[in-house]
Amino acid sequence: MRSLVTIVATLACLLTGLPASASTPGALILIGGALSDDNSAVYGEIVARSGGAHARIGVITTASSDPYGTAEDYIALLKQYGAGQAVHVPVTSDAPQKAEDPQLAHMVTGLTGVFFGGGDQWRYVRTLIRPDGSDTAVLAAIRSAYADGAPVAGTSAGLHFLNGPDMVTGGDSYEALRDGAKVGYFDDPAVLGYHPAGGLGLFTAGLLDSHFSARGRQGRAVRLAADTDHDRVFGVDEDTALVVTGSTMRVVGRQGVSVLDLRRATGSGREVSGVRWSYLTSGDRYHAGTWTTRPAPGKLPLVPRAGNAEPVAGVFGEDTLRTLALDLAAARRQLKARGRTEQSSPAFVVELTKAPGFAAFGSDGRVASFAGLRLDIHAG
Repeated sequence: MRSLVTIVATLACLLTGLPASASTPGALILIGGALSDDNSAVYGEIVARSGGAHARIGVITTASSDPYGTAEDYIALLKQYGAGQAVHVPVTSDAPQKAEDPQLAHMVTGLTGVFFGGGDQWRYVRTLIRPDGSDTAVLAAIRSAYADGAPVAGTSAGLHFLNGPDMVTGGDSYEALRDGAKVGYFDDPAVLGYHPAGGLGLFTAGLLDSHFSARGRQGRAVRLAADTDHDRVFGVDEDTALVVTGSTMRVVGRQGVSVLDLRRATGSGREVSGVRWSYLTSGDRYHAGTWTTRPAPGKLPLVPRAGNAEPVAGVFGEDTLRTLALDLAAARRQLKARGRTEQSSPAFVVELTKAPGFAAFGSDGRVASFAGLRLDIHAG
């Protein structure tokens, strides 16, 4: 652990070498959930950007059903990875009045980093945002700290709360495609709900989604974007983070980040065609302003292999669609692959195509990342 703390401290010096100012907001660290205790890449990024041994990181666990126990766990981990201080910001759904506590808000202004834990993002909305849509005192202090250079991280529900307009509140892919998006929060977790006003609104380059590949959320992401006129979605996998500094984004962690580009997509409702899907893994970069990807150093254009991507059932099952896409990317002669939902009233078909401009990159002969895979969804 001593060597790990030394590495984090060194990185902190590099990342915090320039003084923060109101014109230089902090980084966003968008984590897809299920963050492992031993994920030194992601925890190290949070700690280093917050100042390492000089860090004072505020942990906010309002979304959790056990906010105090969850906060203790995160605080211990952040200190384990070299944070000088990590403190609980005790605003909970059971004590919402603390969101207006001036002393607590003053404490938040002195933080060098903020971490939003997982749970239910609707608890963040109800507790940290006033009924008229304005910031509570604590949320205003968080926004101010971010504007002054403090990084803000969020995992799972915390990631969602950092999104701007049309923040997703729940939903499964099949029901989303069948029934469409609805405004609000719903007790039924299968219903695709969204909050038009969004959350904290620090990330506005597109919609955000978490647990993306593991929970097969590609369908719900496409339907929400189509229904709300968004042209881009960032779906972050578990144990993975998208680090955002200005318009540049970098993937950190063990899995990947999907970028769904709907600029040329057509159709609506149950049929959407022409979505372009890029999948980025550790070290890959994405530039939001130019909509371009750049593979990490050491990743080379993939030499396709013999073999096929076989049709799949239960296309929105755990990791099913990502696996199909990676198999297709690696197949030498195959240009298309498809999958179907298990449900049949109606069934939905997902078709993947190596469209013009498609590219795949890998290392050790294995596919790791791709860009420009066409994704079509239709009932059938």
